[in-house]
Amino acid sequence: MAESREPCLLETTFTLLGLLLAGFLLLKLMLRILRGLRIHVLSGFWRSDLTRYGRWAVVTGATDGIGKAYARELAKRGLDVVLISRTLEKLKKVAAEIEKEFGRKTRVIQVDFTNGSHIYQKIKEELEDLEIGILVNNVGMNINQDPCKYMNIPNRDQMLDKIINCNIMSVLWMTQIILPQMLQRKKGLIINLSSEVGNRPYPMSLVYSSTKVFVDFFSRGLHVEYKSKGITVQSVMPLLVSTDMTYKMKTNIFVKSPDDFACEALNTVGYTSRTSGCLSHSLQSYAIDLFPDSIFYPLLLSKSILKRFENVKEDYSKTKKEK
Repeated sequence: MAESREPCLLETTFTLLGLLLAGFLLLKLMLRILRGLRIHVLSGFWRSDLTRYGRWAVVTGATDGIGKAYARELAKRGLDVVLISRTLEKLKKVAAEIEKEFGRKTRVIQVDFTNGSHIYQKIKEELEDLEIGILVNNVGMNINQDPCKYMNIPNRDQMLDKIINCNIMSVLWMTQIILPQMLQRKKGLIINLSSEVGNRPYPMSLVYSSTKVFVDFFSRGLHVEYKSKGITVQSVMPLLVSTDMTYKMKTNIFVKSPDDFACEALNTVGYTSRTSGCLSHSLQSYAIDLFPDSIFYPLLLSKSILKRFENVKEDYSKTKKEK
């Protein structure tokens, strides 16, 4: 009799443990869904007042793509904007568009972020008299146009210096220049553009992926260090946005336009310090996380994916030639 009770007791115990585990996982999923709705849906109705951080916003890499979209959206929401980028003609054009369309003041600073640390003295002097409430560290570059292994990167020695200066050093130096005045006023917002490729190593684009890991880690740590001082640091990790870096891919439910992305990403300020930026990208990121490396990497490096990349690049090249 005692022997028959023991298996029954074990069976009941494992059943209860299974139910508890299933309940825990379901609760965890529900909380994640509710958090996602709060960040990406409710935030669209109850936006944070970005002007409370200060009068001016500074955006690096502000003449194209996501940087330009952030600059426009910040101006639309009532901030004056400092545009920093490499090409003076483009800077003046974007500045004129912002002033005409949104009636906000602008300033432009021409520097090449792929150069060394000497460029930051000029930036510091240009920003000295401004009350800067928001810094968007957006400027970035890829080390190679086509997917390739590390040792096959063209002009690797030169390109390594450039990508480190542009993707990593720019974040450190711009933060070093602007954070002190934010601390004085006990308020400020720093938005650092990382990438979904910073969530795990991406072979064939390994150096770019690694620089984005740095941006994400630095942002998360900086937020913990200074949130008690009134400083918000947000790491933004988008997937595909239709820019020159992604060969102007056609927008759809997976690929966002820069303007739509910037608008949705700015809505998340005050709701989260780490985000994919928009609902579509958050759902995609969640789905990608479900794949173990043993499945993910063969898919990423499959011939069909690489062929799709080549087709997008060819379409982009044709469009540029026609223009």
